Amino acid sequence: MLGFNSARNKAGVQSEDTINVCGQEYTKDEWTNVTPNILSKTSRKLHLHQSHPISIIRQRIENHFATFKALNRFEPTVTTKMNFDDLCIPADHPTRVKSDNYYINATNMLRAHTSAHQLQGLESGATKFLISGDVYRRDEIDSSHYPVFHQMEGLQYFDMDPEITAKQVQDDIASQAELAANTVQLVDDTLVKPENPIQDRHAPEAAQAVVAHLKHSLNSMVRALFKDEPNLQVRWIDAYFPFTSPSWEMEIFYQGEWLEICGCGIVRQDLMDAAGLQNKIGWAFGCGLERLSMVLFDIPDIRLFWSEDERFLSQFAAGEIVKFKPFSKFPPCLKDISFWLPEKDWNENNFCEIVRGVAGDIVENVTKIDDFTHPKTQKRSVCYRITYRSMDRNVTNEEINAIQEKVRSTVEEDLSVQLR
Repeated sequence: MLGFNSARNKAGVQSEDTINVCGQEYTKDEWTNVTPNILSKTSRKLHLHQSHPISIIRQRIENHFATFKALNRFEPTVTTKMNFDDLCIPADHPTRVKSDNYYINATNMLRAHTSAHQLQGLESGATKFLISGDVYRRDEIDSSHYPVFHQMEGLQYFDMDPEITAKQVQDDIASQAELAANTVQLVDDTLVKPENPIQDRHAPEAAQAVVAHLKHSLNSMVRALFKDEPNLQVRWIDAYFPFTSPSWEMEIFYQGEWLEICGCGIVRQDLMDAAGLQNKIGWAFGCGLERLSMVLFDIPDIRLFWSEDERFLSQFAAGEIVKFKPFSKFPPCLKDISFWLPEKDWNENNFCEIVRGVAGDIVENVTKIDDFTHPKTQKRSVCYRITYRSMDRNVTNEEINAIQEKVRSTVEEDLSVQLR
């Protein structure tokens, strides 16, 4: 387990004007919002540690797509152009906002998706490839959300000519061994329609053939991954992504709710053109490795993936799928915080980021339990319940009280709220 506990790189070393991320020096500006806690994760690279659950899933998918080129060593620092513009994401698109991303400065950031390297993959010369890595997003706090997680991006393209495309697809599907898994209940009633259209430059025959190939490939992947899971429910639903059309999501039913595990679709032709592939048509998918691992390894809380406790790490071995055995369940500590909101716009992600920054991985869940507007003043008050619980030790009331007080004072100062 040496890799998990080896010395960190200098990511996160900061001065008043500069910040060092993955060995590269950057100048800070008004967009800089990446925190030391987040920067400390950039050196972990869990997807490359062979006996870690994230890496085991990565290797399983790479083995399933054995003829694809595997690209899994890109650094998480990218330009905003790579993360947004190269993927046809408009300048005013809500996914660009500061409250949802970790910006190094106005032109550099920690990638929000592995799609940020899609153009690099297309320019690599490979007709089909997989990209995996850690991605970063400011998000809510609960057992299935964490500001750092791992994705795998897959892409394959074909000739644009309908007859050639159909032949390539048929030959490729015929060469894949169909994996029967009767335990997987797979439902797909999606259709290509005006609300989820084929792109104008794509002949319907070619697009439909590539869609069939995409769905066959992902259904085969799911059947291979979950072949030993009893009665797993999987469904396809329509979706929207700026960089594909038509687009879909795959979801699995886990712990009483539907969880997205994969987004996919036919690649926007603009992206193919940018790579000099004007006469090619391709599909792409992106899946979350944590979501898959939580189901396959029966890991109940996403924070566990970042644990350095040997009682967690020693349970897993390269290439093996085993069910996680909880080594302890420490009691939670609940604390409420309520405050009047400022007149300016309120963003819950900023609040959650402060809680994470102060409490680290001791915070398990943040839930809004009250939202009240005063009938006379029209001032709005909210109350959040914070659940504190360590995954590997018992925490004292004194420790939690100190953390809660720090949360209160930081929220009051940084977000200009009035505590109640």
